[in-house]
Amino acid sequence: MKLPIADRRVIFVGGKGGVGKTTVAASLALRRADAGQRCLVVSTDPAHSLGDVFGVEIGDRARSLAPRLQGLEINPDEQVEEYLAGVKRSMRQLVQPAMYHEIDRQVELARTSPGAVEAAMLERVAELMIGESGEHDVVVFDTAPTGQTLRLLALPELMAAWTDGLIRHRERSDEIAGVLGRMKATVSRQGDDLSHLDQSEDAMSADPRFAEIRKTLVRRRQIFGQARSVLLDDTSTVFLLVLIPERLPVLETARAVESLKHAGIPVAGLVVNRVLPDGSLGEFLEERRDQEGTYLELIDKQFKGLLKARVPMFPRDVGGLDALRDVATHLFADTS
Repeated sequence: MKLPIADRRVIFVGGKGGVGKTTVAASLALRRADAGQRCLVVSTDPAHSLGDVFGVEIGDRARSLAPRLQGLEINPDEQVEEYLAGVKRSMRQLVQPAMYHEIDRQVELARTSPGAVEAAMLERVAELMIGESGEHDVVVFDTAPTGQTLRLLALPELMAAWTDGLIRHRERSDEIAGVLGRMKATVSRQGDDLSHLDQSEDAMSADPRFAEIRKTLVRRRQIFGQARSVLLDDTSTVFLLVLIPERLPVLETARAVESLKHAGIPVAGLVVNRVLPDGSLGEFLEERRDQEGTYLELIDKQFKGLLKARVPMFPRDVGGLDALRDVATHLFADTS
């Protein structure tokens, strides 16, 4: 059965490393582009192979791969650098120059902290999911192996809560500052020698440094919130899992399906990749096909409620537009 996902705007392709996620993602994107839609295929896997499939170099800026099709490989290191540079600029607005070295030290510690790469990549992925620029009709994500992907998908809710906390903390600080300002104003009217420190509540709350930081936090919260909404909308977003008929990929896919289901992420179905073709294969490959048959039956039984597409093993490595179009014929229910 082929997968009816041609009407989805955001498609995540995930699975265990080495099962053919990149090939499937590239084929889906090319098929949508051939059907007349402006499509972007994005690799979030640090071990990028998207460019290898198309036979071109793809970097951190979108480049044309075919008519109406662009490709992008998100560079985790560059994203972390850009993300932390923004944090550093914001923090420097809050302190005196003498404290800049301490900010630099803290940011350098954050560079190697758990979650730094995921947080930096999330912001880029969220912006692409929302599609505010309107440049693309469809965005296909070639994701990292399943475990990393699940952490990435969990971050929008966590980051939204984090930014909400920072905003509330900043607002409480502003309220306290306003009270102190009124107290000092009262003292100064009585001729206190601290009158030169007077600052009205309006002046303090209008501090452009704090206003800009609040604006940044609100903007980031909105991006993560919108990304979360898109992620949970099964009319526009689907998650497609790729596996091969072997024991470990089947087990990991089962865990991924349960985790995604628990998170409320829509799963469109499975792509069972590299299925041996019909016909005589010789004694060695016949034994492999017998084993494969056992796992194909297990996949049908264990994932009974999910649509499945089977992609045969091709005689040669998949590469180039024609080969990707051949793969796509096994994935779509439409014939366009």
